[in-house]
Amino acid sequence: MALTDDALDKIKDLIVTGELRPGDRLPPEAELSERLGLSRNSLREAVKALDFINVLDVRRGSGTYVTSLSAEDLTEAVSFLVDVHASGSLREILEVRRIFEAETAYRAATRIDAAGLEDLRQTIRDTDPDSVESLVSHDFDFHATIAKHAGNDYLAAMLEAVSMKTTRARTWRGMTDPGAIERTLDEHRAIIDALAAGDARLAQSMMILHVTGVQRWVDEVDVVADDAPGPGAD
Repeated sequence: MALTDDALDKIKDLIVTGELRPGDRLPPEAELSERLGLSRNSLREAVKALDFINVLDVRRGSGTYVTSLSAEDLTEAVSFLVDVHASGSLREILEVRRIFEAETAYRAATRIDAAGLEDLRQTIRDTDPDSVESLVSHDFDFHATIAKHAGNDYLAAMLEAVSMKTTRARTWRGMTDPGAIERTLDEHRAIIDALAAGDARLAQSMMILHVTGVQRWVDEVDVVADDAPGPGAD
C-alpha cells in the first residue's frame, strides 16, 4: 500500500469511528502525523486528496475541518476512494488509449499547422502548475487538439470516448504522484517539439513513452477506470 493510501485510511478511520465529527478541526499537522505514525508529507497529500473530494475542508489561515459529510459528499468520496483499487480494467483501457494516441500523433505530425501548434502551446501556458484540476483540463484539451489534426474524425471520436474513462485516474495521479504535473507538461512539450519538426515517428514514440508512463504508475497503485464496477458488482 502506498504511503498516501495508508494516510487516507487512517484519517478515514478517525471519521468513521466518530473520533472526528462533522465540523471538527483536525489537530495540527505535526501532532496528527506523530499520532498516526505518518510522515508529514504523506499526511499532507492525503489531506489534499480528501479536500479535493469534499471530505475535508482546508481553510487558509484557519485550519482543516471535517465537512458536513452530506449524502452528496459521501457518494463522491465512495466513488473516488472506496472503489479506487477494485479493478484492473483501467490497464486495458490504457492499452487501447496508447494505440489510439500513437496513431493520432503519427498522423498529426504531417498535418498540423502553425495555428494548431500554437493551440497546443497555449494549453500549456494556461495550465496552473499547482492545480490538479487545471492539469486534467489541459490534458484533455492537449490530446483532443492533436486528435483534431490527425485527419480522421472517427479516430478522434474513439479516442475521446476512451479518454473519458480515465478522468479519475488522471486526477488521482495528479494528487498522489509527486512531480506528476511538471512531468506531464515536460512530456507534452516534447511531443509538441516532435510535431513541430514534422517527425511522425518521433511524435509517435514520444506519445507512446508518455502513455506508457501512466501505465507504469497504474501498475504501481492499481487504480480503476471511471464507471468500473466496485467490489461485488455485477
